[in-house]
Amino acid sequence: MNIEPVTLSEKATEEVINIMQNKGIPADYGLRIGIKGGGCGSMGFMLGFDKKKEDDIDYTKNDIPIYVDKRHVMYLIGVEVDFYEGSDERGFVFNKP
Repeated sequence: MNIEPVTLSEKATEEVINIMQNKGIPADYGLRIGIKGGGCGSMGFMLGFDKKKEDDIDYTKNDIPIYVDKRHVMYLIGVEVDFYEGSDERGFVFNKP
């Protein structure tokens, strides 16, 4: 079974590759996408670099290894990670379906 719950926009892909190449991310790390608990029962998204773990679903997009904890998949299906760069702010954003 090949599950790819999260997609990366072209701008997000470019930024992740830039970070991986220029910020000393170890070669055995990939992009970890997940959820984290928030206050009042809400949850937020998380993005970072990490090693693959036993309970991860892993896949590769544009030479970027992506790791998602199996417990987070149902909350992430259909989410797109994008990168916003404007005069007021810049950073990764999560677009939910």
